[in-house]
Amino acid sequence: MEPPKMSPVVEPLSWMLGTWLSDPPGAGTYPTLQPFQYLEEVHISHVGQPMLNFSFNSFHPDTRKPMHRECGFIRLKPDTNKVAFVSAQNTGIVEVEEGEVNGQELCIASHSIARISFAKEPHVEQITRKFRLNSEGKLEQTVSMATTTQPMTQHLHVTYKKVTP
Repeated sequence: MEPPKMSPVVEPLSWMLGTWLSDPPGAGTYPTLQPFQYLEEVHISHVGQPMLNFSFNSFHPDTRKPMHRECGFIRLKPDTNKVAFVSAQNTGIVEVEEGEVNGQELCIASHSIARISFAKEPHVEQITRKFRLNSEGKLEQTVSMATTTQPMTQHLHVTYKKVTP
């Protein structure tokens, strides 16, 4: 069976396609947390629909125990550079982020965030993400967030090496 043809709508995001592994480990920090490192595997694919599918799976660098998980879709508004990022996370958060893709950089910010009724406090109130393909062909992601107790602050930065197209 032939792989599906990519929808031309998502062509501006084709630089994100593939399986990516953190290299070196990602770095996390936040005023309410001890600094930490993590490994992450990212799958970004398409099935011929006008959107990309994604999954982010992080692991403890020493024990390899699962940590954060999220999956969802990246949609482009046809004939524009407007992007929507829809994500469900194992922390009980579901979010919609919106922004723009410009060349090989995607900048998005939370549009709406919902959470399960028993989500851990402090609650996340805003999220921003920036993805970019750097000059070495590696994918970088920076995540910042604001909670009910902290202003917008960088939380994560990770660089990924592509392992499959």
